[in-house]
Amino acid sequence: MSLPNAMADLVRKVLLRLSPAHDMADRVRRALGVLKSFQMRWNLPDGSDLTVGLDSVPGWADSGLLDEDLAGLFTEVGEAARERGRGVLITLDEVQYLKKEDLGALIVGLHQISQNQLPFLLVAAGLPSVPALAAEARSYAERLFDFRTINSLGEEDARAALVTPAEREGVAWVDEALDRIVAETKGYPYFVQEFGKQSWDVAEGADRITAADVDAGVPLAVDELDTGFFRVRVDGTSDGEREYLVAMAALGRGPHASGRVAAAMGKDTPGVGALRHKLIEKGLCYSPRYGEIDFTVPLFDDFVRRRLWPT
Repeated sequence: MSLPNAMADLVRKVLLRLSPAHDMADRVRRALGVLKSFQMRWNLPDGSDLTVGLDSVPGWADSGLLDEDLAGLFTEVGEAARERGRGVLITLDEVQYLKKEDLGALIVGLHQISQNQLPFLLVAAGLPSVPALAAEARSYAERLFDFRTINSLGEEDARAALVTPAEREGVAWVDEALDRIVAETKGYPYFVQEFGKQSWDVAEGADRITAADVDAGVPLAVDELDTGFFRVRVDGTSDGEREYLVAMAALGRGPHASGRVAAAMGKDTPGVGALRHKLIEKGLCYSPRYGEIDFTVPLFDDFVRRRLWPT
């Protein structure tokens, strides 16, 4: 879905929550008129009968410049919410996949409602590349947003993620089994879930899960990750991009200097810059610091060595 389409759909839902159609406030009615102008300018489907019978509001959110039009739309929604004594929260996932110009327009819109101190918030989730992408889209993004890093679980939390739900079912994990899973998964939440699931299934109804169960479950979990979680991330890559991934994996655990990766490919840094940029764009890699590159999820280098290694 395009960003204009997604925002129009979310705004429509917000305005209906702010003021039901049978008792529509004047300010909400105006905001719906602005939404109609936005939809008409960006050739978007109405999506509901909410704006039927309402006139568009010329001169608002209809310039054809996405940053100006989103700012106008957000402002109207924020003003309507303030009048109703409410707040608006919009959430977006996988924000790293937004085009640069769309991300920039979103930032401009949020900047304006922030300056006007309107009760309108956005919470977005994405890969570690998001702060850099936001700064690239608009230089002031780092001052506008509060970036929170959600990293792998610590050892205590990873163990609790396995032990707590099992205890509710009358099942115990032996310490050696927990140690093995924590070590294998590096605490990455989805991996803890997948390795725990396979070990649970192997145990076949026993009242405790042992290290032997984990040993039997590890290859099953690895195969699940290889054919699903990891595979879908590389299916859309080009031969050149895969060559870059292989060069990264050959260097071991990251992060790595971009120059070292280029050298491993027998090329210079500018010569592989486009490949590096595409992999960051696709969410496979990110730059933790200037001149460095790393995979966005743990164990990806192991997958590359298992599945993409040249024979």
